[in-house]
Amino acid sequence: RRPNHDSTDECPKRKPKKKQNVSADGENQEEKVTSGSDSGLRVSSQVDEYEQDTSDEEDIRNTVGNIPMEWYKDYPHIGYDLDGKKIFKPIRNKDELDEFLDKMENPDYWRTIHDKMTGTDVCLSDEQVDLVHRLQQGKFGDVNFNEYEPAIDFFSNEVMIHPVTNRPADKRSFIPSLIEKEKVGKLVHAIKMGWIKPRRPKETAPQYYDLWAKEDPNAILGRHKMHIPAPKMRLPGHEESYNPPPEYLLTDEERQVWEQQDPDERKLSFLPQKYLSLRAVPAFSRFIQERFERCLDLYLCPRQRKMRVNVNPEDLIPKLPRPRDLQPFPTLQSLVYHGHSSLIRSISISPSGQWLVSGSDDCTVRFWEVCTTRCLKTMEVGGPVKSVAWNPAPSISLVAVSYGENVILVNPGLGDRLICSATDQLISSYEEPEEVKDQQVQWAVPEGKAQEQGQRLILTHPKAVKQVSWHGRGDYLACVMPDDGSSLQVVIHQVSRRRTQNPFHRNKGAVQCVSFHPSRPYFLVATQRYVRVYNLIKQELTKKLMANCKWISSMAVHPGGDNVICGSYDCRLAWFDLDLSTKPYKVLRHHKKALRGVAYHKHYPLFASGSDDGTVIVCHGMVYNVTACFCFSSLALSHISFYSVREWCVSIFSPQLFGLIDVYIANHIYSNLGCIVTITLPTLSSSQVRKASSSFALTLHCPKL
Repeated sequence: RRPNHDSTDECPKRKPKKKQNVSADGENQEEKVTSGSDSGLRVSSQVDEYEQDTSDEEDIRNTVGNIPMEWYKDYPHIGYDLDGKKIFKPIRNKDELDEFLDKMENPDYWRTIHDKMTGTDVCLSDEQVDLVHRLQQGKFGDVNFNEYEPAIDFFSNEVMIHPVTNRPADKRSFIPSLIEKEKVGKLVHAIKMGWIKPRRPKETAPQYYDLWAKEDPNAILGRHKMHIPAPKMRLPGHEESYNPPPEYLLTDEERQVWEQQDPDERKLSFLPQKYLSLRAVPAFSRFIQERFERCLDLYLCPRQRKMRVNVNPEDLIPKLPRPRDLQPFPTLQSLVYHGHSSLIRSISISPSGQWLVSGSDDCTVRFWEVCTTRCLKTMEVGGPVKSVAWNPAPSISLVAVSYGENVILVNPGLGDRLICSATDQLISSYEEPEEVKDQQVQWAVPEGKAQEQGQRLILTHPKAVKQVSWHGRGDYLACVMPDDGSSLQVVIHQVSRRRTQNPFHRNKGAVQCVSFHPSRPYFLVATQRYVRVYNLIKQELTKKLMANCKWISSMAVHPGGDNVICGSYDCRLAWFDLDLSTKPYKVLRHHKKALRGVAYHKHYPLFASGSDDGTVIVCHGMVYNVTACFCFSSLALSHISFYSVREWCVSIFSPQLFGLIDVYIANHIYSNLGCIVTITLPTLSSSQVRKASSSFALTLHCPKL
């Protein structure tokens, strides 16, 4: 509540009052008693007709209402009084220094408040301060008010003679309502027309009905249009008789085959037996179990009615071209690389496409020239080679070779001498830091014969390394050490600083293979069933791809970075579109055995897959499904890779995609036991390819190697 005084210098002991004098002729005269501060408000001396009013309203000195007082900050006045005259602001406003002095010297500063409506300081009295304290404590404002007074019952349980109110009844209480008459008329009309039927008495007897319905269309569940009756059980046959014919009884060999089969694969869920009489038949041991499973099938098995579309099956089959239009078929081997004496585990192509490196179980690494199939260099290592990877950076000549627990970085010395010398200079320019930190991988520089062979660095890991993968810029190298129970399965090396780091404190499952994203700071980690995409900058999981297969064997990332393919040991190839979904865009089941390797072409929309069934399938992964299939021996294909050379372009089977090319040649490398084979598809003219359909297969039969 606003006090009724505006003193800035003194705190008044009582609030101002107005004295009223009555003259002889009965007229009221008003004497105004004001303090010294009220003289600045210019209060009018007119007769107040509400002076004797007993209402508890506060004295309104400023009539601007409930508005922000900041609107008057640029004006000399602060509002208007009851007479419409301006209420001027104080001549001098207090600054912070005056406020501080007033706080130190004025003993009543703590009870002084500023009235924004009048622009003056008001000192609260003791009663007002006590009122504020009581309100802050949650008490009533009146000190004399007793909140625990006994309640007064205005209405007692005694019946009174006179009513509480003696108000006469309204006229509408005994005159029929016209609105109700209209409503009743509508209800009567609806009953006559049969729109409203009277309520039937509820039947207390319980109603039972067949839960799984009958064939009767008048049944309760048979009335629904989309109702599907439950399938009926097969009637018993001769094999379920207690005295079946001899041909229904199983022999010893058939009994052994029946016992070895899974319960879901058995034709009969029981063994037919023969008894002499019906009384000799024992109780069926699985009777309750079968009845329970039948009830579960009827109650929990969902049934859905699907609309069948009548389509001619012949219309769904594409029109295949005639075989003569696709001739000549690929029947000859183009290039064969002889030299290895054991199984080849991995191959890799140089960025220029001129050189090829291969690693084998014969503990050798061989460097080949692609065009001439000539082995230019052979290097022996201390164990079977598991993986080789050529550095993808064209300005660096390095090859990573993994065998056992070691990974060696080799400068093959092939190609441009300036690039080879710049690579050696880059590795030799490393300076060890003053504080050497302990690392899980030991870096060593080879000496002697190993240095002459081209080995530049040796990285010793705590476990056997299965795969190596380079980053696109050529400075980082990722190594995979599969171990389901260890947290050290993936390490990333930085060659320029010779530093190793473990990006994961805990691996979710056994890591199969890893790969860097070609353009974004992403790192793809493939476990047995999932492919996780991590952001290396934010250090968080970005996506989790579900391959829908039992065991992932290999992975490849498209050079554009938008697609990923994964091969698995259960004969599936999962194709992911990273911009579309975390589930496979397509699942291809072209192979009959486990897939060992997958690869993308660097420039054309082609990808290939190699399997244990001895086939390599090249697929066109753009708009048309153009597939070329190469069949080899029954040995497992260990690795697969695309390469491109100036005179050998790529597999192109659809001229609608590349209309400017007249000659289409497909070159592909696959590794087998002891040799490497390059297949070149024969030249097809534009007219022959235009006649071809968008989906056909080319099969190459080779002799056993």
